[in-house]
Amino acid sequence: MVVTTMGVPDETGADPRGPADPCGDPFLRARFAIPTLPATYLRRDRLLGHLDEAPRRPLTVVGGAAGAGKTLLVADWAAAHPGRVAWLTAQMAGKGRGTFWAYLLQALRLAGVTLSDEVGLPAEAGRVDDALLTRLAAELSAREAPVTAVIDEYDRVTDPEIADQLEFVLRHAGPGVRLVLVTRTEPLLPLHRYRAAGAVTEIRNDELAFTPGEAADLLALHGLRLPADEVTALVTRTRGWAAGLRLCALAAAQGTQDPRTYLKEFEADRTTIGDFLLAEVLKRQRAETQDLLLRISVLDRFCPALADTLTGRADADLILTGLHRENAFVEDLGHSWFRLHPLFRDILRAHLRARHPGLETELHRRAAGWLRHAGPLGETLEHAAAAGDWEAAADALVGDLALGELLTGPRTEALAELFSAMGPEPRTPATDLVRAALALSRGDLDRGLPPLERAARALTAERTGEPAARLGCALLHTLAARLTGSPARAESAARQAAELRRELPVPLLDRQPEPTALLRTHLGATRLWAGRYAEARAALTAVAGTGRTAPTAQALALLALLDHLEGRPGRAERRALAALSGADRPGPAVPPGAGLATLVLAAVAADRDEPDRAEAFLAAPADVRGDPVTEAERAIVTGRVRLARGDTEGALEAADRMARTEETSPWAEAHTALVAAGAHLAEGRPELAVKLLTEPPGEEPLCLVGAARAELAAGRPANAAGLLDRIPPHHGLGPLVTVPAALARAQWYGVEGDLAARRGLVAQALREARRERLRRPFREAGPWLPPLLATMPLRTLAEGWLLPGAPHPDGTGSVAEPPPVVEELSGRERDVLVRLAEMMSTEEIAADLYVSVNTVKTHLKSAYRKLSVNRRHDAVRRARELGLL
Repeated sequence: MVVTTMGVPDETGADPRGPADPCGDPFLRARFAIPTLPATYLRRDRLLGHLDEAPRRPLTVVGGAAGAGKTLLVADWAAAHPGRVAWLTAQMAGKGRGTFWAYLLQALRLAGVTLSDEVGLPAEAGRVDDALLTRLAAELSAREAPVTAVIDEYDRVTDPEIADQLEFVLRHAGPGVRLVLVTRTEPLLPLHRYRAAGAVTEIRNDELAFTPGEAADLLALHGLRLPADEVTALVTRTRGWAAGLRLCALAAAQGTQDPRTYLKEFEADRTTIGDFLLAEVLKRQRAETQDLLLRISVLDRFCPALADTLTGRADADLILTGLHRENAFVEDLGHSWFRLHPLFRDILRAHLRARHPGLETELHRRAAGWLRHAGPLGETLEHAAAAGDWEAAADALVGDLALGELLTGPRTEALAELFSAMGPEPRTPATDLVRAALALSRGDLDRGLPPLERAARALTAERTGEPAARLGCALLHTLAARLTGSPARAESAARQAAELRRELPVPLLDRQPEPTALLRTHLGATRLWAGRYAEARAALTAVAGTGRTAPTAQALALLALLDHLEGRPGRAERRALAALSGADRPGPAVPPGAGLATLVLAAVAADRDEPDRAEAFLAAPADVRGDPVTEAERAIVTGRVRLARGDTEGALEAADRMARTEETSPWAEAHTALVAAGAHLAEGRPELAVKLLTEPPGEEPLCLVGAARAELAAGRPANAAGLLDRIPPHHGLGPLVTVPAALARAQWYGVEGDLAARRGLVAQALREARRERLRRPFREAGPWLPPLLATMPLRTLAEGWLLPGAPHPDGTGSVAEPPPVVEELSGRERDVLVRLAEMMSTEEIAADLYVSVNTVKTHLKSAYRKLSVNRRHDAVRRARELGLL
């Protein structure tokens, strides 16, 4: 690059030996100096590479907001450029066309560009002869080596005539000149023509923004080294804004506070960032624009109509479009929506509070009112809450049928936190429903029932209450019935809800399916509590089949428990895994349904005599929230595991932890009695076990089996036979019932001396249990069974899953460890393998998992690769060898 030596400037910055502008004033040397890079400047090769395209194209535009790093980037590039670079800072553009061209001609001469006397200089500050521009273009076009002219602060060029003249010279100078414009705003040039011809290089705000890697390097130049996640958070907050990052780094490096803490918690309005933005952006705007910016600072995003609502004017469209075009920290989100740069927004909010105390609350109230009819519910609630208008917030939540989002879903915790600031007033049906929902979602009946009943009375008295509010009331009554174990109340509330749905617009119901799904889920839970399995399954299947609502995981977990209660552990396990998979979404730490699904997995592990695994599931976080179904299952599974460990006292203690409800659950009572009876039987008290299992559980099949075993232990085989004969012969019972029943009858046949019948029943039990890997019934059968299992052919049926495998030819009896899997199986691949073991077809697996057949095939192919097999049978065998099934 050519550097021209000039005289020493005086105190004004003028060159005393240089020529003068059309007004006779000497040129200011600073206007032609390439800015000096600070010591902590970070060279960004990716942008410099982009600028290297400039010599190959006539025009380059580097446009961005104030402090985006435009000027320093181009200065870095220009300082290393091998050709001639003329630099002009266009602060004089407002002094007239003649002055502008006089400065540009001087910049060219200082860069070593020889111009003849015929080109001349403008004689007047306000005009320039066309002949001068023509001669200039002609001489530049004749150059062998092009000159690069950089015009910094080109946004100061507001005279369209200057832009036309510049474009004329650029077009006619041909390859003799390359123009680089550094600007905050869209330059006054016909860019569309250059873009269409591929003759322009553009670097805009998005490219100028620092990446996390660049930000880390910049911080390192200031002696700061942060973890990657903290750097990313800082870049997110500053949007990669160069000046913001540099000012933060300088303050953190020089301050007394811990730098990492400062960079996490700095308040933009109390730093040099605030001073910069106020001076460079806000104070440059007209009064009307400043007022609009201050008012919209309460919004995270906005459109012109919403901005007009906050200002009371009708000029927001033009102002916002202009601010975006000027790169004034107003970002265009598309579809006429905008947002402020987060740091600029923070500064404006602080400025708003200082200038107009109390106005912020009113602005939030106006925003909530506009958004209630034209915007998303979440933003409506946030602004209503910020205004302290809890009545409006509750009305919006209830009226939009979103009350269920306080109970389940990804926004549950956020909404609960938002409404936690609501005090005891106001008391309207909507606010009382919100209070009730908040309490009932935690299982707090004492705090939830009073506001619910108060809302119900008010809505009944009005008789004109909004259908949405009455539907919300019915939903909460169904939840309350679930928590209190009141199936009759749940049915009544469900009937009322079905009638109310007819009064609501279909589009609203389609947009908000959660209330209906939640209501069916709670209804299904109460029916399950009552032991009405078929009706419970009907309600829950309707929810689980949608696969798109937040209550789906709850419904799947309840269906998993139903499967287990009906004696099908394999199906129960699959549904529980599906429930956990569906609950693995943003939302509460322990989503509703996840706790019950985990308990079902613990129960299946107990069935398979895997107490360590069962205890691991029991130790997982569980969201009980006062649900009697989940509380009962936890007590039952805990008792079973303690019983398997030989802790009879602990089993009895667990069985005594039943939830207190308005109505007793037959299955909960029966299974609790089974745990207690098992403890008494292990302690040698068969009479007490018989009493527990016959009064009041009565005809529960598993209780009949347990009572029969207790009668055999007491030496009363005739009584045992009578109990076993009362077990229904139909085919609806699963192996959790049929296997223990077969073993109990086999024990009875042994007492009666019919050894062939005993052997046949044990063989039948082994065949039924093998598929499900049910080991616990055989462990609990008693000392008569192990010797029998050691005989052939029963040993063959038991080997590999209940008994150790066959001995090796060397007689060691050890089983070689299978080679490890190539790669850990994913959860979905395990789900598919479990169903393969159940002999399900590809189509059946797809239907059971709610996925496509092609998806199942993809999972199968991946599982085969990881297990090093090629066929279904081999995959199942290998998975069992590895303990994956």
